Amino acid sequence: MRRAAAASLWGPLKELWEAVEGAIWRRQPESVHLLDLQLKKHKPSFLTLFKNPMKSAEQREKVRKASTEGIAIQGQQGVRLLPEQLISEAFILSDLFDLGELAALELLLAGEHQQPHFPGLTRGLVAVLLYWDGKRCVANSLRSLIQSRHGKTFTLDLSPELVNLTTRFTDELMAQGLTKQILNLISDVSVTREFERLQKEKGLGNEKHRKEVSDLIKECRQSLAECLFAWTCQSPLSKEDTLTLIGHLEMVTAEADGSLDSVNLALVMSLLYCLDVSFLEQGTEDREDLLQALPLLTEKQYVAAVHSRLVEGQGWKLPGLQAVVQLAWALSLRALSQLPQGAALVEFTEADEALADQALLGGVFLFLTEGILGSDDFSQEEFYTRRLHSLITDFLALMPVKVKQLRNRADEDARLIHMALQMGSEPPSSLRKDLDHLMILIGEFYSKDPFELELALEFWCPSESLQHTSFTGSFLGVPLQRPPHKQVVLSKFVRQMGDLLPATLYIPYLRMLKGLASGPRCSHYCFSLLKTNGAPHGENRQAGISGSVVSWEHFFHSLMLYHENLRRDVPSADSMQYRHPPIRGITQRELDGLTAFLQLLTTIITWSENARLALCEHPQWTPAVVMLGLLQCSVQPVLKAQILHALAAFGKSPEIAASLWQSLEYTQILQTVKAPGQRQAAGIEVELNEIESICEEYPLTRAFCHLISTLVESALPVNLGAGLRAPGFQPYLDFLRDSVFLAFPTRAYRQPAEKWEVAEAVLEVFHKLLREYEPQPADFLQEMVELQGEQVPANKPPGHSLMFHLLNDSPTFSLCLNLLEEGARHLDTYAPFPGKKQLESAVLHCLCLLELALQKEVTFMDLLRESQTSLLVSPVEQLLQGVSAQSRRADHITNIARYLYHSSSNPDAAFQSAKILRRIARYPNIQARLVGDFTHDQAASEKLMAGFVECLDSEEHFFLDSDSDPEKRVGRIRHEIKIHILNLLITPLELKGPNLGLYLLGYEVKKPVSSTNLQDPGVLGCPRSCLHAILSLLQRGSEWRSGPVLTKQAPQLAELCYQVIYQLCVCPDTSGPTMRYLRTSQDFLFSHLQHLPFILLENEIAALSQMSWLMKTAAIELRVTSLNRQRSHTQRLLNLLLDDQPHTLHADGETGMEEESRSVSGFLHFGMVSKVRRRLLSVLDSIDFSQEAPELLQLDFFERAQIEQVITNCEHVNEQGHTVCNVKLLHRVLVAEINALQGMAAIGQRPLLMEEVNSILQQVVERNRVRCSLSAKRHALQSWRSLVETILTACPSELIPADQRQLIIRDLLLDLHDKVLSEDAAGELMPVVAGAVFTLTAHLSQSVLSEQQGAGPEGGSGSGFASIANSALHLILRKLLDFTLCTGGGFQRLRAHIYGALLYYLQIAQKPEKPETLQTGTSMWERLTAPEDCFSKLQRENLAIIESYGTALMEVVCRDACDGHEIGRMLALAVLDRVLSIDRQCQWLVYLCNSGYLRVLVESLRQDDAALQTLLRPQPPLLKPLYIYESKMALLTRVAKTAQGAMELLRCGLVGQLVECQVFHMLPQNDALRVFGRRDPSGFIPSPLERYRQILLPTLRLMQVILTSTTTHHQQGAAQVLQWLIVHSDVIQSILHGQDMSMGALQELSLLTAIISKTALPGALEMGQEINSAALMELQGHIGRFQRQSLSLLVRLVGTDRARYLKQIEETVSPGDLAEKREEMEVSMQQICANIMEYCQTLLLQSSAEAQFSLCLFSPSASEPADVAVPSARVPSLGLVLLLLKNSATDFFRYHDSHRQSLNKLERVEQLPPEELKELCQGLVSGSGGVEKIPSVQRNVLAKRRLVLLVNNRAKLLALCSYIIETCLFVIWRHLEFYLLYCTPTDPKDSLLPGYRGQLSSIYGGRGLSVSRVSQQDLEQLQSDVANSFNEPLQRKLLEVEGLYSKTRSRHTFIQALTRRIRGLVHHAKG
Repeated sequence: MRRAAAASLWGPLKELWEAVEGAIWRRQPESVHLLDLQLKKHKPSFLTLFKNPMKSAEQREKVRKASTEGIAIQGQQGVRLLPEQLISEAFILSDLFDLGELAALELLLAGEHQQPHFPGLTRGLVAVLLYWDGKRCVANSLRSLIQSRHGKTFTLDLSPELVNLTTRFTDELMAQGLTKQILNLISDVSVTREFERLQKEKGLGNEKHRKEVSDLIKECRQSLAECLFAWTCQSPLSKEDTLTLIGHLEMVTAEADGSLDSVNLALVMSLLYCLDVSFLEQGTEDREDLLQALPLLTEKQYVAAVHSRLVEGQGWKLPGLQAVVQLAWALSLRALSQLPQGAALVEFTEADEALADQALLGGVFLFLTEGILGSDDFSQEEFYTRRLHSLITDFLALMPVKVKQLRNRADEDARLIHMALQMGSEPPSSLRKDLDHLMILIGEFYSKDPFELELALEFWCPSESLQHTSFTGSFLGVPLQRPPHKQVVLSKFVRQMGDLLPATLYIPYLRMLKGLASGPRCSHYCFSLLKTNGAPHGENRQAGISGSVVSWEHFFHSLMLYHENLRRDVPSADSMQYRHPPIRGITQRELDGLTAFLQLLTTIITWSENARLALCEHPQWTPAVVMLGLLQCSVQPVLKAQILHALAAFGKSPEIAASLWQSLEYTQILQTVKAPGQRQAAGIEVELNEIESICEEYPLTRAFCHLISTLVESALPVNLGAGLRAPGFQPYLDFLRDSVFLAFPTRAYRQPAEKWEVAEAVLEVFHKLLREYEPQPADFLQEMVELQGEQVPANKPPGHSLMFHLLNDSPTFSLCLNLLEEGARHLDTYAPFPGKKQLESAVLHCLCLLELALQKEVTFMDLLRESQTSLLVSPVEQLLQGVSAQSRRADHITNIARYLYHSSSNPDAAFQSAKILRRIARYPNIQARLVGDFTHDQAASEKLMAGFVECLDSEEHFFLDSDSDPEKRVGRIRHEIKIHILNLLITPLELKGPNLGLYLLGYEVKKPVSSTNLQDPGVLGCPRSCLHAILSLLQRGSEWRSGPVLTKQAPQLAELCYQVIYQLCVCPDTSGPTMRYLRTSQDFLFSHLQHLPFILLENEIAALSQMSWLMKTAAIELRVTSLNRQRSHTQRLLNLLLDDQPHTLHADGETGMEEESRSVSGFLHFGMVSKVRRRLLSVLDSIDFSQEAPELLQLDFFERAQIEQVITNCEHVNEQGHTVCNVKLLHRVLVAEINALQGMAAIGQRPLLMEEVNSILQQVVERNRVRCSLSAKRHALQSWRSLVETILTACPSELIPADQRQLIIRDLLLDLHDKVLSEDAAGELMPVVAGAVFTLTAHLSQSVLSEQQGAGPEGGSGSGFASIANSALHLILRKLLDFTLCTGGGFQRLRAHIYGALLYYLQIAQKPEKPETLQTGTSMWERLTAPEDCFSKLQRENLAIIESYGTALMEVVCRDACDGHEIGRMLALAVLDRVLSIDRQCQWLVYLCNSGYLRVLVESLRQDDAALQTLLRPQPPLLKPLYIYESKMALLTRVAKTAQGAMELLRCGLVGQLVECQVFHMLPQNDALRVFGRRDPSGFIPSPLERYRQILLPTLRLMQVILTSTTTHHQQGAAQVLQWLIVHSDVIQSILHGQDMSMGALQELSLLTAIISKTALPGALEMGQEINSAALMELQGHIGRFQRQSLSLLVRLVGTDRARYLKQIEETVSPGDLAEKREEMEVSMQQICANIMEYCQTLLLQSSAEAQFSLCLFSPSASEPADVAVPSARVPSLGLVLLLLKNSATDFFRYHDSHRQSLNKLERVEQLPPEELKELCQGLVSGSGGVEKIPSVQRNVLAKRRLVLLVNNRAKLLALCSYIIETCLFVIWRHLEFYLLYCTPTDPKDSLLPGYRGQLSSIYGGRGLSVSRVSQQDLEQLQSDVANSFNEPLQRKLLEVEGLYSKTRSRHTFIQALTRRIRGLVHHAKG
């Protein structure tokens, strides 16, 4: 609005008003300075009020040329060409308001800019509104400035600085003739004249526009008049100004009804305040200054001029007004004459009597009543009331003689009238009624008291007997011994007027008393007056002195007499009594007298409960009985109505109400029981149908509704009418519904307004009944009651009946909807009509009924369903979709929504409408229909949208305190409307489109939602939608330092606004358009995030929720901008959230350019600038982790456990999603419980019980608050966490450099820990914190690792560790361990997060994998003396910190590892594993062993067995047990890696436990399951075979580690493992024989062969000395079998199947991860060969040290078995070993080359071509397009990692090949040595000399090779074959292997020696 289009006649004036309002009414800080600037700028506007800029020819010319040459517009660059149409409109506007052409043009452009705010209006019409709005701003500003002056009547409590500023400024204006200007403007500006001009130029639009323009003009005039009023209240006018004002008032005329309009009323009051001196009585401290300033005392000319003008001036147009001013002047003169200064004015003051007489002749009191009190605006201004009060009381107090004269004259007149009546002649016509008029004035004036001032108290002088606690003898708050003189005079006036009252004054006197009895204290005094007036009983009565006619005694006595007389006339019910009333009745005068008395009675008992009870319980008067009796007599309906009103007033007390019900039923006012044989109805029904309908007036019906309404509120007896009919309220409800409500539209009305009064009265009863109704199961059961011997159905509660009618398309429901439609139609006319207020009230009740029905329908229908009653009902939201009878369209819901359009004039209806729509919007099934209803008519649709937007836009000053001021109440309602509308928007957003929420927020509902293109309002014809309204609500104040105004003024509203925006951003359909719009048009997130954290001390919950939604939205924005590569946006938000450098925001709220260009990394120069807190951290600071818990209930009567149970039962989830207790429901339950108590004791204890209930409820409210608070904190923390995690994971890593990133994480981690570790941190917040700690630590670890990888192998060793100092890391570790220890036993899941964090933390100190370069290693000494590297250092320090926590920490981790939730156990086991791996001193291991946890873990393996067995079923089971088992085995393997640990495990019987596990026997057999790759579709759950391997492999690994570690006690371990092998030999056999060559199978084989090679040895037998021979034989058999199976496996791997296996490997590996899998499988195959060869070597060595006694494993044949499949029964030949030797030598060189190449690549990773890099990364990145998305830096890191893997893999293969070569050579050498040197061939001729070798072989090898079958020929063949195979090239190769590899190892020259020996053997034998 403040852009170019801010026209000089509107924009600046709007700013002026905002400045004035900010300073004076809102009291904003720094506002006085702003106001001063604005006043200096706008002084000319005030000096020339409402004067427009002049027209001029040159301006006209300039504007005319704007279409061709263009025109410069202020605030825009260059010139702008304007369309012809615009220019002609500007000229019209200029002529219309007679203003300068440029100003007119500006106004039009402003109109164009503001058009979206006024849907349906053209720019010209908007310009007209802006023109008058500008004028209004000036007038209101002037009024506010004058009101803030210092003066005599009121003060606004503003700062002296401000008051001085405004007083000085307004004094200058007044000196320049402000009064004349104002009075001229009031005369010149009039609505009719302006409208005529506008009409001529088509300057008026629709009804709403007309109403708005007329309201603005009226407000301008009113404000100007109030400027003068405010001035005269505070300080007097000068002589000229006073005379001008009098001159203006002389010409004033009255409205049609004789009253003054509001403007003239203000001017009259201004004059009355000018002439006022009563303020001098008050004796304030500045009385002297005020006396000096009062021209009445200081200027004689002033008094003279005013006096002559009022006394001698000509007659005024309104003589009554002249009389008022004369009376006021007379009273001022009288008051002046009593002051010492008045002596100088004696010539004038003596004329006061004459003036007063003149005023009385002018009918002053009548005019005051009709002209001034009759004005609608009179009661809206407190100081009007006070001035009139002082006028009346001054007259009575200062002119007692005049009052006496009036009374005497009245007595005289009464006598004349009496005589005339006696004579039967006409009374004289010239009688004056001044005293009547005075009494009526007093009665009228004091009966209304909107400001609760109770001014009438001055008329009551408290006598001593009437000690009223709150007001004893104090006057105006000053305690006095006796009341002031004035009060005494006034109270005397009241008493004396009542003495010997003449009949003519009877009614006026009663009316005066009625006025004076209004108010809680006044009514009490009046009651006492009437009580004391009555003659005392007894002696005086006999003496013939009757009491006063104005007394209770007299009144009730008369009533009884009337009743007795009239009752005799009541004939039988069947006669036609009602048609012909009897002669003896009540005359009109009696009727008026009775009515006046009943009104007085009603007033007193309405106000005073004591009076109510005292009168009702009076034994002689029995008013209720008498009145009910009178109702049965033949009396005019008016009187009956008044009686009913009086009864209603009695019924306000519940005690009386209950008996009134019974009396009402007994007297059958409404006939509820028909007598047998009675032909026609009687009672009120007849009166309504036959008397009131004919008269077309319905006072009785309305009064009856009022009575029922009051009684229903006080008490509703269930057993009403029991014994005579089915008890209950039903007949009354039927009458009200059928005879009153349903018939009201069709009846005739003399007064049109009465139609709506009837509707309002009856709907009020329905509303109360439904409001109090809670559906109960009993309501749906058909109960019977016995009535005169027969069973009749019982009546349901009235609320049930109403619900039933509202849940059906009943006449009642239809009529309600028709009423709503008619109401909306009437309101749309914007015209006043009779009964408007009552219509609005009736409509409001209808809306309330619908809202209550919607609220209760769910419970109602649920209960109905459960009860299986045959009632048919439909939900209200479906009924509302029915077709309207009037419009023939389904427009009921849109009719309800139309009320939002009138929220400014009718906020209550809009509030209910919003509530109804919000309830309807919850239902997904009707969303599409709703959108259809709202959009099918373009014009109506725009209007509905405008209604919603207007409600959200409505300016309301957020008064959220519980003040009863009507303005504040309206403010609160408007606030609630906004909240309902926002909830209405949020609910459908969670449903799928199209829905009401999307439509109202301006999204596409006809096309796909995501295609919406959001624009600013007015752009591309885009209307202003709710989204625009929400954003403008939030943006208000966001450019100031204090932040968005809404967050502080209306926290709950702001929270919902942020939630709507979050919902729009999170929903996939709306996310794109919304975020684009917020980012480009609004810069929304940046402008709001810069104000975080929001801190509201009084409403912490709302502030936290606001931040939660905002942070969640920010997280989405960061993710989206990162994905879309919008780096500058991401960077800007990151800087805002993470900077710790102070940066200045410029005036326009934008950061400077140099700000933008710097990246975050530039911020970390320590010591240059003082640091500021990172915004993310200050948000964390604003979440208070402590939460005070409510104390426990202290109960005396109730049982605590039961109460707690009841509280739990009353819990529900509220709108915000918090689980809270429903306090209202709890209250109902507890009160019902108390009411159920019987007996006297219970009644006596009731107050105490109620007190206890109260304390319980307060406690529950407190609990609810605590819950909501915790919930809000948790929500805020979660949002904070998601924002932090998004920043760390989703944002491109290069935006936050690693060093910066680590410091940020460090700060976040330390702060989080500090908060959560404080004493009073709430446990409920810990899980969120733990989750955040886990993520942060994970990112810290990744960041450090990636930094090291980036830095290369030598990086990071300089100053400690990475960018983050070691000290910081240690601090983090300590915090993590503290956190672990501070969580008690119940927090195991939470600790799982901390264990995860610990694992990530400990990973930081793990050495990265170094490539194995095969260079000669450094010597042992060098290694020992080398400086410690940073990893070892950090690891050592970490361990020291961990150990400093002692056994407490060990205990927690071990306990979690053994028991609890699965994930927690796995992570605890992993933590133990890591700590044991770095714990060189084995302290943790010792604790594990000594505390028994290790044994527990070992023994738990047996329990795992059953669970593991279930895993091997074919269908995918839960894999939890498998993961736990793997973690456990990993830990046990870690323990077994030290000799001490392994021994401990053996001691715990680990292998024994494994032997007993049945799961190993369950190898999945059938081929279908064994097929590799048989998985579930998702690929997550492995096949049964893979699952089996996951169970078997850890066990094999563990055994291998145990065998390796227990070298000293090898035999013990080996024997136990052999036992396991033997027990599971069948499984092992099938594995060793398996044809499957998958990765898993190879791993199995490599581990199995490794174990067999260490255990299945003859040496195992030597250990068990006591084994008997049978067992020994069996053992030998097992070992022999293992031996054979291993050798046959070797045959398969090396010989027959090698080629097939290699091919199979190629096929089974999927292309993606080809390379890595193939390498792993190669390693496994080489490992198996190495293991078997090692086995052979060990067997050979164990059998004998010398070759001649050696055991032969291979047959003496050196032919290579590549082509011949060797049957497994046969012994493999030595040729197999030779073949293995050859293959290994070839492989070695292949591997060696590959190793060298990879090393070279590793050294120059940066220079590798991109294609090659891509290939290297492929294996480490999942997904096809994964590699492209990775940044290049990351790609290098991955390639490096891949190359290190390759290098190390090759190194492993080289080691295996060299080992295989060495063992093969050894085996060949031993066998050759035996065969060629020691073996004696068995030729057939030597068969009698069998070789002894045979037995040896058979002893050790079972059915081993019998050497006896070796012939000489075999040996010779062997020799030649070996010679051929073991040729020169092979030998050279072997020596080269030694040169290349073994040199760096310790086995140097081993190959050389063996080669030499073998060569020697072959040649030697030959030789």
